[in-house]
Amino acid sequence: MIGHLLNRTLQVCRRVTSPYGTGGQDVTYPPVCEVAAKVDQPTATERQAAGQWAAEHSHTVYFRAGADVARGDQLRGDGQRFRVLATLEPSRGTYLKAPVELLQHEPAAAES
Repeated sequence: MIGHLLNRTLQVCRRVTSPYGTGGQDVTYPPVCEVAAKVDQPTATERQAAGQWAAEHSHTVYFRAGADVARGDQLRGDGQRFRVLATLEPSRGTYLKAPVELLQHEPAAAES
């Protein structure tokens, strides 16, 4: 039903941890699939709700119902990277909605 509104393709990347032998773990986010999506700015009410989760809700992403997207996944596309804060399905199950946080690269501090 919302297929005509899904104007972007995003790569879904899921967290994988693997021990590296000295008691620590490597964390990677390999791609698991691609999904059609629509990325919107959140409303003021949605931002307020995210603040109650202690999260920065920077965008809302919509997908087809049943899309393989879960809390904690990373979404990548068009030079942007998002972290999924939650997934929500309306009562009719016509689409999947995810409040997300835009992740931006932070360069290492320069040494003086």
